[in-house]
Amino acid sequence: MSVSRRQFLCRGAIAAGAVSLPMFATQKVFGANDKIRIGTIGLGVRGAGSHVPGLGSQKGVEIAAVCDPDQTRLDACVKKVQDKFGNKPAAYADMRKLIERKDLDAVSVATMQYWHALPTIWACQAGKHVYCEKPLSHFIWEGQQMVKAARKYNRLVQVGTQSRSNKAVPAGIEYLKSGALGKIQRVYCFANKPRTSIGLRKEPLPIPKTLDYELWCGPAKKEPIYRDRIQYDCSFTWNMGDGESCNQGVHEIDVARWVLGEDKPPRRVMSIGGRFCFNDAGDVPNAQIIYYDFPSVPVIYIVHNLRKAKGSKETPSFRGVRTDVCAECDGGYLMVRSGRAYDKKGKLIEEFPTGDYHFANFIAALRSGRREDLNADVLEGHRSTTVTHLGNISLRLGEKATPEAMRKQTADTPAFAKEVDNLLAHLKANGVQTEKKTVTLGPWLEVDRENECFKNNDDANRLVRGTYRAPWLITEV
Repeated sequence: MSVSRRQFLCRGAIAAGAVSLPMFATQKVFGANDKIRIGTIGLGVRGAGSHVPGLGSQKGVEIAAVCDPDQTRLDACVKKVQDKFGNKPAAYADMRKLIERKDLDAVSVATMQYWHALPTIWACQAGKHVYCEKPLSHFIWEGQQMVKAARKYNRLVQVGTQSRSNKAVPAGIEYLKSGALGKIQRVYCFANKPRTSIGLRKEPLPIPKTLDYELWCGPAKKEPIYRDRIQYDCSFTWNMGDGESCNQGVHEIDVARWVLGEDKPPRRVMSIGGRFCFNDAGDVPNAQIIYYDFPSVPVIYIVHNLRKAKGSKETPSFRGVRTDVCAECDGGYLMVRSGRAYDKKGKLIEEFPTGDYHFANFIAALRSGRREDLNADVLEGHRSTTVTHLGNISLRLGEKATPEAMRKQTADTPAFAKEVDNLLAHLKANGVQTEKKTVTLGPWLEVDRENECFKNNDDANRLVRGTYRAPWLITEV
């Protein structure tokens, strides 16, 4: 592929990260007694369950508007705000109506990730600050546009990677820097989260009359649904979701980057896995391993959505922990998010207090008007989300292969080769015939670290750029 072709496919690279702009977001700075009015978009578990109470309970903050294309959710959230805070928020099915309000200072975006980019960009253009859930983007290119919009319109944009506000993480990083555990050898990120089948219907699921399906689909493909539930389970499809290694994985990858001080993507990536046992309408993997080849040390991501074995109720773990980031060092290891350090024999030798104040940090940054006061600025969220997308793209371009082919391809990475054997044993315990071509082997992909895309691979770069359904299009910012 010629350089010009790659530049075209990677167009919109993160040039915004290098733009020199003042470190204040707006000429308006909210005083200690000024009311900050927020509109929340997306009223599911995160929106109505976390954003509304988490932001609305901050001193001097009012949830002034709420939005969801599902009338049932919308009505329920209006009542929740009234009952909890005493004010009746304006209610909208169409987020554009909420964003155009002149009396809102910020919006919180708690939709599924395929609907993150447009409201974030629109809100920045409308002069509003944004709190956007993780993962930041559905495609790498749109994440680049989100960063560029935040910078161009000088807005504060916080990403919902809460570990940035977990007190244990920076304390643990300083502990690692002190050399107490010796040199870091590699970092393991892992998510052992049991999931179940989302169903496989013979006839399409009827769309509820309370849901504006056009608004709900937005930029994603508008197609018949063959799963059993319309909400949330869409995250287990590539059309609207990105799998566990992105949806959950951005938390762990964000911490891993922080530990290693890596601001750019890995040099190359490769993934192995697939979707097994569920026989459902989902197409994202429920068992997956990814190798991120960073210049400092490798980062290995492990996903287990299946149980330990067929018929078992036990959940797999990594050294007894379900989900965390393990910095493996010469003299022991640190479970970074949970704040526990162990010697090489597994004895607990140090513990750091945890605590999350992510919503409070967003409001504090709005009052200071200083971008550097954000714990999870949009650029950091974009960098971490980008890494997770890179790994998934390898798997999506892969083919089903034999165990011998997997071992051959990972021969130069012994730690990852060991995880191949662990993955095959895990699948075999769940009744998967791994000796046949049942597991997908993704290719090694060389990364253009400056432009956040791939070298010499048109197919991979099309997935970097993504696809959008008219009229819900994102233009170059």
